[in-house]
Amino acid sequence: MTRGEAVLDGGVCQPLVSVLVPAYNHENFVERCLDSVLEEPYPAKEIVIIDDGSTDATGERIAAWIARHGHELPVEYVRRKNKGIAATLNELAARARGDFLRLGASDDYLLPGGIEAQVDYLQAHPNKWAVIGDSQVVDRRGQPLLGSGMRNLHHADMRLYQTDDGIRRAVITQWAIGGPVTLVRRRALERVAGWNEGLRFDDWDFFLRLCAHDAIGFIDRHVCAYRIHDTNVSRTRDARTRIHNLIEARDVAIRRMGMFDEPYRTLLLAQSHLIGAKIAFLQRRLSAVAAHMAAYAWLTQVSRMRNGPSRRLAAPT
Repeated sequence: MTRGEAVLDGGVCQPLVSVLVPAYNHENFVERCLDSVLEEPYPAKEIVIIDDGSTDATGERIAAWIARHGHELPVEYVRRKNKGIAATLNELAARARGDFLRLGASDDYLLPGGIEAQVDYLQAHPNKWAVIGDSQVVDRRGQPLLGSGMRNLHHADMRLYQTDDGIRRAVITQWAIGGPVTLVRRRALERVAGWNEGLRFDDWDFFLRLCAHDAIGFIDRHVCAYRIHDTNVSRTRDARTRIHNLIEARDVAIRRMGMFDEPYRTLLLAQSHLIGAKIAFLQRRLSAVAAHMAAYAWLTQVSRMRNGPSRRLAAPT
């Protein structure tokens, strides 16, 4: 099978979907993740998985799963030293053969029918480069916690996801995309230069670059189960780590301002001050908190008064 090759299912030509799974220290969850790909009824699929230097038994669990199920669908597995999530995603994409890339996570799992729904959306909307869905939120045992990751966990305003303008505002002002909920066209990675390997958490930066092109679509459907557990890398309580992550996010907001017209450019500047207020709070600099919040409130109001076209200004750098 060659890259992007379609397969026949009942006489219908279907594009190949590569499920990309970056795996790291998820020995208790990775087999459920891989089972969910096998259980997904969409027939034209492959798994590309990299163990990114796990120090537990993740690698052994993956190898055992492949020994049991590797004859049932194409699987490419690489085990190597740790390089981080962004580098791993870029390598996974380079190894994948599909024209559609389904982003996975080794502690979460797919829900049946999600891939087909997302493929159908992108085929019906050729101007979109990626489509996101919603998630169910489960605990470490897979027991339901929340019905919707976007509504119940992140308290997203779902009305925003009905238009390009709304998606821009949602991505800029309220990050609500949790779990492996995205299907991406391969060519999108060429346009936005893949994942930024200079960042520890690149999700927001990646989606900012996509929405600057009005390239994100949305389906109001649960496409994965997002697992909350003690070792989620994005849920640290360590103040120094949180400050580092927030500084990185503030830098992303400032760096990506040039990709947007008004009022989105001002919205990003406002967001950088909101992040600055969170940093100052963790550093116990209360006067700085007040200054950042004042700037945030003023810039948010300015953005409401500015009417600009919803078109990108510049290509990503």
